[in-house]
Amino acid sequence: MNIVQKAENFVFGLFKDKLSPDYIYHNFNHTLRVVNNVRQIAEAEGVNEEDTENLVLAAWFHDAAYIDGPNNHEERSGTMAVDFLTANSYPLDKAKKVADLIKVTKLSTEPVTRDEMIMRDADCSHFSDDNYCDLSQLLREEWRITQGKVFTDLEWALINRNVLVHEHRFYTEYGKQKLQLLKEANIARLQNIISGLYAADSKKSINADKKQKKEKTKKEKESRPDRGIDTMFRVTLSNHTRLSDIADSKANILLSVNAIIISVSLSTLIPKLDSPSNAHLVMPTFVLIFFSVTSIIFAILSTRPKVTSGTFTRKDIEDRKVNLLFFGNFYKMPLQEYEWAVNEMMKDRDYLYGSMIKDLYYLGLVLNRKYKLLRITYSIFMFGLITSVIAFVYAFKMM
Repeated sequence: MNIVQKAENFVFGLFKDKLSPDYIYHNFNHTLRVVNNVRQIAEAEGVNEEDTENLVLAAWFHDAAYIDGPNNHEERSGTMAVDFLTANSYPLDKAKKVADLIKVTKLSTEPVTRDEMIMRDADCSHFSDDNYCDLSQLLREEWRITQGKVFTDLEWALINRNVLVHEHRFYTEYGKQKLQLLKEANIARLQNIISGLYAADSKKSINADKKQKKEKTKKEKESRPDRGIDTMFRVTLSNHTRLSDIADSKANILLSVNAIIISVSLSTLIPKLDSPSNAHLVMPTFVLIFFSVTSIIFAILSTRPKVTSGTFTRKDIEDRKVNLLFFGNFYKMPLQEYEWAVNEMMKDRDYLYGSMIKDLYYLGLVLNRKYKLLRITYSIFMFGLITSVIAFVYAFKMM
């Protein structure tokens, strides 16, 4: 396993075990987006393999210190990266470069080198994301929960516009030529939102009764968390699905590789084992095939779906026991029964949000099982390759 894969596993485990669930923006999903953006920009800028590795490592660790809070997290994340990399025999000078790249993610720091510019653009590439408004709502909700910062819709829109227009710019050629255009589209969206909010404010009557103002303010305060929660569910579900796709693709890679190994063994090695001169190859071949078959079994287990009964009763709905958001709970039911059940769920806010929470929870359990089995599969595959090579070398020496 190379250092980048080790870093990915370390950060994934770190966030899973130690990061507060209150950080609904600065979490593993945000880190994964930055890693993918680093790779994309580095490729577009023609960065060599060694420098790309440093950038990817910096991306994995750039928010690692959020496990202890956001204050000065860039410095602390850099220290965590150096400690991890040196502990894994990574050269100290390269580890310090990774730490320096992490520090430049602070908006007040001006990037100087090409790699620093790539790192800054990758960390800020969400400014050009089609889902920028949804992502910013996640950050707004995170600040409300973790720091007690509360903003009106207009205040938040103005803050976002100020950051995009006055406090941020792209540095790389890729950022200037491609990301800037998408960022400007988001600025236009923000301007439309601000104009609409100003228009709504202007329609308020100057002579409105104080009681009406208090009631409206109360309604606005009550509706804000709902918007943030809806955004959180939507983005989190999307990220769960993306992580599941990643796990399935990794399992497919192992299935393909081991199928090729078995195919080559069956067509090339095994037919030659009948010869007495090749008797020494029997055990190494068996070891190779055994570990390949075992890897395939575990890879299949990690992707094998589990289907439930697909039925429910009206009493289950009345007792709020059924999660109607999962197809396995209703696929055998008549359309009329399902329509009735969904309408009942939509009437009850607690039942609706409870079903969404259950859906995310069980998706998380499925992801946990997939990644556990994938880790076992990769370990078996790695150990099997090493053992097979040793067995073949020993067999040839004993001829």
